[in-house]
Amino acid sequence: MPELPEVEITARRLSTALEGAEVESALAPGVATLKTFEPSLESLTGARISEVRRIGKMLAVDLDPADGAGPLTLLIHLMSAGRLQLFDKRASLKDRRSRILVRIADGRELRLREFGTKQSAWARLLRRGEVADDEMVATLGPDAWPAPPLEEFRELIAQPRHLHPLLRHQRDIAGIGRSWVDEILWEARLSPFRKGSELRGEEVKRLHDALHVLGDALDHYEDEIGETIPDKMPMPLKVHRREGEPCPRCGTTIEAVFFAEHQMNYCPRSRRAGGCSKTAVCRSC
Repeated sequence: MPELPEVEITARRLSTALEGAEVESALAPGVATLKTFEPSLESLTGARISEVRRIGKMLAVDLDPADGAGPLTLLIHLMSAGRLQLFDKRASLKDRRSRILVRIADGRELRLREFGTKQSAWARLLRRGEVADDEMVATLGPDAWPAPPLEEFRELIAQPRHLHPLLRHQRDIAGIGRSWVDEILWEARLSPFRKGSELRGEEVKRLHDALHVLGDALDHYEDEIGETIPDKMPMPLKVHRREGEPCPRCGTTIEAVFFAEHQMNYCPRSRRAGGCSKTAVCRSC
């Protein structure tokens, strides 16, 4: 699932490429994707794109209609398999991956595509003033990066819930999903089975400090990704989806827990007193 670093780099690249671009037309081949009917997609004809920005794990395409009716925002959630990409040529209407097509007057096309068969990505066309009140936006917690102040973070995670789902709960902390939560917990040398309310002061600080992996990933993307957002992001992962490989820090074999199509990866030494450390001796768990 695209998370904070992936969505942020997408917003940056698209905003640079599309600032001031005029919309020729817009349509929604994915019949279940667009969740609103008023304003209609036809109202985007002639509009100019002012910005593409990130809200949590969502993308917001801000547009200024030609008729002066007031600014609009196309709010998009990529869910697990969506991509918002800019193409030099327009898609065939037979393209089964296309969900929403925003055709640019110069021949380019902003395309919401979705891989797989679930069709869970969605979009809402809203008046700009309605965005902050949208349920998916209004209920978001503070962004995970830049990290909230330590004391605020301490209060947010002081809950009797396991760290893995706690850090992914967008109403507590926005932007983290299944991929980066594994990396953050590994960086903090904390077990995903610990509960937020169990953490001591030094452990809370380690977890807070570990949020820098999101910023590091974004820096990585700035270096690695050109003007075009690829179908598959070059994610700099150390433990997620690396079960069976040695832990980069202590050498212990990384383990996995599977949940349907999702998985959680961790170093088993993180569950022991002392945890996973550079000085640990590799032993079977």
